[in-house]
Amino acid sequence: MIASCHVDYVGRLTAHLPKARRLLLVKSDGSVSIHADDRAYKPLNWMSPPCWLVENDGEEGTQLWVVTNKAGEELRITIHEVEHDSSHELGVDPGLIKDGVESHLQELLAEHVETLGPGYTLVRREYMTAIGPVDLLVRDADGASVAVEIKRRGEIDGVEQLTRYLELMNRDPLLAPVTGVFAAQQIKPQARTLAEDRGIRCLTLDYDALRGTESTEFRLF
Repeated sequence: MIASCHVDYVGRLTAHLPKARRLLLVKSDGSVSIHADDRAYKPLNWMSPPCWLVENDGEEGTQLWVVTNKAGEELRITIHEVEHDSSHELGVDPGLIKDGVESHLQELLAEHVETLGPGYTLVRREYMTAIGPVDLLVRDADGASVAVEIKRRGEIDGVEQLTRYLELMNRDPLLAPVTGVFAAQQIKPQARTLAEDRGIRCLTLDYDALRGTESTEFRLF
């Protein structure tokens, strides 16, 4: 709905939106949100489900929506004039499918394991440990075991995860000694510092190069 309205929030704190033209969204999950023509996706005010909307007649010919959540807080929307009102069934959403997610990176790096270095060979993907699967188990040119953890964005949590895998894998006499490679499209400086301090090599992945496509970025040379 697009309408001229003013809004009052009554709960643990109070907030007031003066009368203005706004977009009102009521979704099938029960949520209600109030938007202006800026702030991108973020609403000016909202009520998250579970909540209940009751329509009443307001003062001086207005319409009053009272949205109440389970805590008893209220979002009171006074509608002065409706400019557009429509309802649409969107159906079940399949969700966001991202190009270049970790599973794709894992698959591509497994296919192009030489990206890790000359003479590297793949042992297996998703090598299972007692605390979860390592993305890739490979061997270097000397035949030594290497565990590879792959992320889209390399952060400290990923380094900690690989550290735990390495600790367990180095207890296995058939694998030890096992070294680690932390591979990601972007690696934060703090994560790189922690990884290198623990003897883990960092590798920045070029997704376009792994796919065999040209980068669309402008280059000087």
